Amino acid sequence: MTTPPSTSPKPTTSADEVKVSPAALPLFAEHVPPALAPSRREPANPWTVTTTPPTNGHATPVSLPNGWQSYDHHVAPKLPTSSGFDHRSPSGSLRHAPDVDWALVDVLRGQVSERLSRAVAENRDLSRADQEQLAHFHTADQIDETMTQWANVGRATLTGPQRADLARAVGDALFRLGRLQPLIEDDRVENININGYDDVELELTDGTVIEGPPVADSDQQLIDYLVFLASRSEVNARAFSEAQPSLHLRLDDGSRLAAVAWVSPRPQVTIRRHRLVRVTLPDLVDGGLFDDPTAATLLAAAVRAKLSILVTGAPGAGKTTLLRALANEIAPRERIATVESEYELHLHQYRPRTWAWEARPGTGEPGADGRQAGEYSLMQAVWDVVRFNVSRVLVGEVRGREIVPLIQVTENGTGTLATTHSRDATAAIRKLVTCAMQEGPQWDATLATAKLAESIDLVVHLELTGAEGDDGRPRRRVAEIVAIEPGDTIGSFATTQVYRTDGDDRLSPGTLPDRFRPLARHGFDLTAYTVRQEAGSSPHLGVV
Repeated sequence: MTTPPSTSPKPTTSADEVKVSPAALPLFAEHVPPALAPSRREPANPWTVTTTPPTNGHATPVSLPNGWQSYDHHVAPKLPTSSGFDHRSPSGSLRHAPDVDWALVDVLRGQVSERLSRAVAENRDLSRADQEQLAHFHTADQIDETMTQWANVGRATLTGPQRADLARAVGDALFRLGRLQPLIEDDRVENININGYDDVELELTDGTVIEGPPVADSDQQLIDYLVFLASRSEVNARAFSEAQPSLHLRLDDGSRLAAVAWVSPRPQVTIRRHRLVRVTLPDLVDGGLFDDPTAATLLAAAVRAKLSILVTGAPGAGKTTLLRALANEIAPRERIATVESEYELHLHQYRPRTWAWEARPGTGEPGADGRQAGEYSLMQAVWDVVRFNVSRVLVGEVRGREIVPLIQVTENGTGTLATTHSRDATAAIRKLVTCAMQEGPQWDATLATAKLAESIDLVVHLELTGAEGDDGRPRRRVAEIVAIEPGDTIGSFATTQVYRTDGDDRLSPGTLPDRFRPLARHGFDLTAYTVRQEAGSSPHLGVV
């Protein structure tokens, strides 16, 4: 038996006298995202495993160190000229979880969790690190006892590496994401799409899509696990049940999870990872987001000059990543606020003078005001931010009535940054007009359009493309940068394509309104813009 570390229990309190809340147990603990802080352990380097793709295209087992398994799905070896924000290409097969008995993992997790619950009841001051260390010793003890039982009945016991894999799986089940943890830790996995426990699709950073391993033993087990994930956070727990069949959740590593169940044939889950958290505009230029680097200098100068910028595009086009890069152009001395439905920008994790707000769904029946108990909406958050003496407001995604207080913040002239889903820049303004009209009859189309035309300076539209006949890898790129200003008639707005996509499908200068020329004082390369502009064709201007 392994001797556990001393936990210094309080002698005045016993397990029978204390009722432990679920949030106090290690299963419900939350920790700093490992992408933003030192990780518990260093995973094997996913970029150093080299294999030869099979010629027949079938999955072939590949031996890897440390008990991990890999299956080569014939990832295309060709590296595209631009694969989005990161040119690194997987040098081998995707690592899957070690081959462990997940039923045994569940049994051991229950045994260790029971021991930890008693320890927490006796000492409420146990830190997360203490709990993980204690769990490590208890797990080793339970595995030793299990192996003794197996040996007594003549059953073959596990090897040392197999025991290590088993202990790691138990730790992941207790404190992290269980079977999903190896996928979350693999830098080559960008998105995880699940349609039932055994239908898992992995989108890699180079755009390749491959089949992933099962993440549970049944659909019901997957649903139970989602309920557990939704309820374990002390700070911002979410309900997930037949009464509330959709779930939007920020995971401990900073990834965003969206799930539905009971309203679809099988539980459906999408996990979007945020690989580029501390990112700059030069990083995105190097990664191929800007065909013309001068466009990045325009946006950087616009942020420094406190203009308001709206970033638009389809899901997965890179809006949040670009917003992070734009935020890095804000002077460190400025106090900024971020408002999001789930934390995705993570600026408050590393940028000083950043105040972060996160919306919270309510529970139960709506009250007299139409809101559920405990609900804290994006609109409320934006209203509150105004009273906290911040110089700028960043909204992760505008999708409803929160555009109204955001307009009022923008009218202060301090510059705001926000994103929204849209098919192009002009459609984004129309969408926000509709969002404002949801606030009530006082916000008709004429007023909303006029206010938006006065408030928003630039709209940056991103495209996620995958041309027919290429290798199928998507490409993220800036497709247009449009200047917005009031139109000639009340209730209209005028657009000018400062940058546009030319006939060669590349970003090129269009027309620069005179009011943007002073941005040269803030770092905009006006000379390079003019040279390229004179070599191009006439852009499109319009009034809507």
